[in-house]
Order: sequence, then structure tokens, then C-alpha cells
Amino acid sequence: MAEWTKTNFPGVRYRKHASRKHGVQMDKYFTIRYKLHGKDKEEGMGWASEGWTESKAYDRLKELKENRKSGEGPQTLAEKRGLLDKQKEVELEAQVRQEQEAVTVTDYFDKTYFPWVKNNKAENTIRTERLLFNHWIKPVLGDIPLIEVVQTDIERVKQSMFTAKKAPKTVHHTLGLIRQIYNHAKRPDIYLQAKVKMPKVDNAKLRYLTPSEIDKLLTALREKSIIVHDQAVLAVNCGLRFSECSGLRWEDVNYDTGSMSIRDSKTGSRTVFLNDDVTEILKARQGEKKIGLAFPGDDDGNPQERASKTFQRVADDLFNKGVDDRRLRVTFHTLRHTFGTHVYENSGDLYLTQKALGHKTMIMAQRYAKMTETRLREAFTKMSDVMQKGREAVKKQVEEAEQGQQAGQVVNFTK
Repeated sequence: MAEWTKTNFPGVRYRKHASRKHGVQMDKYFTIRYKLHGKDKEEGMGWASEGWTESKAYDRLKELKENRKSGEGPQTLAEKRGLLDKQKEVELEAQVRQEQEAVTVTDYFDKTYFPWVKNNKAENTIRTERLLFNHWIKPVLGDIPLIEVVQTDIERVKQSMFTAKKAPKTVHHTLGLIRQIYNHAKRPDIYLQAKVKMPKVDNAKLRYLTPSEIDKLLTALREKSIIVHDQAVLAVNCGLRFSECSGLRWEDVNYDTGSMSIRDSKTGSRTVFLNDDVTEILKARQGEKKIGLAFPGDDDGNPQERASKTFQRVADDLFNKGVDDRRLRVTFHTLRHTFGTHVYENSGDLYLTQKALGHKTMIMAQRYAKMTETRLREAFTKMSDVMQKGREAVKKQVEEAEQGQQAGQVVNFTK
């Protein structure tokens, strides 16, 4: 057992390390001894290799004695160390808080939020959020510390998008992304202080194609691109979104049952059924293939990310000249809307329409009941029928009156 050695400083002693040296001498461990409440107390200070000396230990001992006399401050080394630890903890918290306060919106998005998005969201959502951030959020908010964004900053994002004539739905998605970033940072309190009014979104398609317009479109597409033509045939006959067309695999097509499995779509998986037109174009495309995408986007077999510009050029030339309202423009998604509209017009069955389109609730399907022109037209022609019946009734009364006069009778028009 190591022996303790007294020093020239009262109350300070040390013991030497058995093997470790500090400089040319053996390392020393210092302690201080004092009385507390009438009892002897000894506390370790530390090693010489840690910076302790006899004089430093004695200075700490004197400090504690003075505190006991005055009744203020720590009176033992343990209390002193506790205060130092607390002070370090406070300083560390302040440092962390300062670092957090310096994190800009771009820093948080790139280093924290977006890596989480890539592990937890669908591929299309990942791509959309990156584009929205880079194009609209980063130029306005990117260099501002996350906690310093205020309402006027977010209003500037919204205003820049309105100036660029972006659709209300796109603005809505962008503001929603800002909210998601703050929720992810667990600071919705900051976002709520800067909350701005969401734009009202009315993105319901008001345009669908008549049978003759469908034929005109498909004829024009066939002349430009057989791939785009076949995708359009598939969409308009089965009510598919473009992502569902581009993601279709030959393994999901079953000619025996006349059906296709649409997997992992926006609203989940569902089954759609093939008519003769769809069966014909699919068999012509498939050949001997058993697996893989029906419409590969590149030579590596990756899915096509968005509808071909060929489709939009043809649709613009045929239907969109002078049309400024997005809801009235013909786009690839118009084909799905056309399918839903004709299903409802020919069946009058909302539940059937909902299931055919793969909607989870009846709410989305109800727009087809509201927007089908044929049924709306019927409502407006009802009054015409009423007016016509009135005219016929008056005409009949006049004819009866004339016949009565000829027969010498008096006709009472008040009956």
C-alpha cells in the first residue's frame, strides 16, 4: 500500500504512483484534509500529471476554509466540483443552443430533413420535395437561421410563386413543405408564429374528352409516337395515372382473366380490367417478353418519370389553343378524368366510379357526379320542359275556345 507524504502546506499530502512517472519523478496524487462539523474530512484533488501541485491544492483548501467561515459558496470539494459540473453543463447547453440557432434553413434541409425523407417517403415525393425546395424555398429562406424565419419571409415565398404564375396547388404544396420541415425539427411553435394563409386550391379538372375527341387525339398521337399512343390508350380505357402506366410490368398483366394488377399506386394497389383495345395494344407491345416494364424509360429498364412532351404538344395543338385556365387544359391526366366521367355518365353509379378509379373514399368520385356535362345539361333542360308544357296548355285552351265559339259555346278560361 502506498505511503502518504506530508508537504510544507498544512492539510496537503500526497502519495506516489507505483510505476507511472511525471517528468523525472514518480507521479503524485494530492489530497486535502480539514475538519467539517467537528469531524476530519479528506478529499482527493488529482494527479500531478493532471496539473495539480502542492500550492494549488493548498489554495483550494484555503478557499473552502474561507467559505466555511463566511457561510457562502461551496464548503467541500465535492460541492465545488458539483458547481463546476453544473456550470459546464449550463455552458454546454448554451453552446448547443447557439449552434442550433445558427443552423440555416438550407443546412437543416440538406443535413437533417432530406436524408430522413429519402428513407421514409416515396420516390416521386422525394423528387418533388427537392425540386420545390431548390426552386422556391432556398432562394428566399435558405440563408436565414431556422429560428429567425418570420411571416413576411414565408409570404415572400408565396408571392414569388404567384408572380411566376404557379398553380395554387403547387404553392400549397410548397408552404406545406415548409411546415413539414419545422415539424420535423420539432419546432412547430416557430412555424406557427410565422404561419401564412394557405391559398385556396380548386384543382378539379373541368375538361374531359368526348368520344370523337378521344379518337381525334389517338389518331394524332399514333402519327407522332406509337409508345405515347399506347400509353394514352391504356390511360383512357383503364383510368390510369401516368405513373401507373409507366410502372406497369408484364408480370402484372393476365390475359386469361382479362385483368391487370396496379401495384403501389398513389392510393394503394388495385385491379383493372382489359377491353379489346387495351388487349390489342398490349399484346402487340409484349411480343415474347414475360417480365419487365411495359414502357421502359431508358435502356437500363428504369420507369419513365413523366409523360412525354409529345403528348402535350399534340394536346395543345388540338385542344388548348387560347385556354388559360389549367382546369380546362387537356393534359395526360385528362385521360383518367375522361374515363371516370364516362363511367359515371353511363352508369350513374358513384360507388362503381370510385372503385374503377381506385379512390379510397367517395369524396373524389363525387366530382364526376358534379362535373358530368350530360347530367348537368339535363338539369338545365328541365325548366325548358316546364315552359313547353305551359305553352302547350295555353295552345290547347285557345284551340278549345275557338272550337267552342264555332259551336256557339262560352269557354271559361278560369277553370
